[in-house]
Amino acid sequence: MNNPRLAGRYAKSLIDLATELNQVDIIYADMKFIQSICKSNPDFVNVLRSPIIKPGTKERIIESITNGRVNLTTGSFIGLLVRKGREINLPEIADAFIAQFNQLREIHQLKITTAVAISESVKSEIVNKVKASTSLQNIEIETAVDEELIGGFVLEMEGKLIDASILRDLNDIKKQFMDNEYIHKLR
Repeated sequence: MNNPRLAGRYAKSLIDLATELNQVDIIYADMKFIQSICKSNPDFVNVLRSPIIKPGTKERIIESITNGRVNLTTGSFIGLLVRKGREINLPEIADAFIAQFNQLREIHQLKITTAVAISESVKSEIVNKVKASTSLQNIEIETAVDEELIGGFVLEMEGKLIDASILRDLNDIKKQFMDNEYIHKLR
């Protein structure tokens, strides 16, 4: 269930607790770990969302995955979510926590999608270009590969999208031919 308001409130509570305990960076790393598990393992998310699996069983499954890998505070927080029946929202809470952490530390997310994987030098060059053209200094880059783009890139940052892909160019040309814009200009 997608409930951004609830996820934001739980994430805010966790970030406030982490600040109070001086464990913000540790819990941030834990939430990145939880986020990576949720993104890479859809079965884990299905277990969280399953109404058939009992809460005690869910708690044991989560504990077996996170035991020794997350902080005690994070483990207790996840246990609280399970006891309150909110484990369904764990992926959204992890995302909300990371977003609030980034806002707290003024870290800006940049996502670039290309047709082939890009090297670290290209990543750093992109970050340097963005820093030079904006006043932003803390930038985290996330890359993705989508072979359908054929070439070029799609860049997403702070709700803005720059699509400089070959696929888009081809779709634009196709639309122009479908609209017969050139036939009207010939007459």
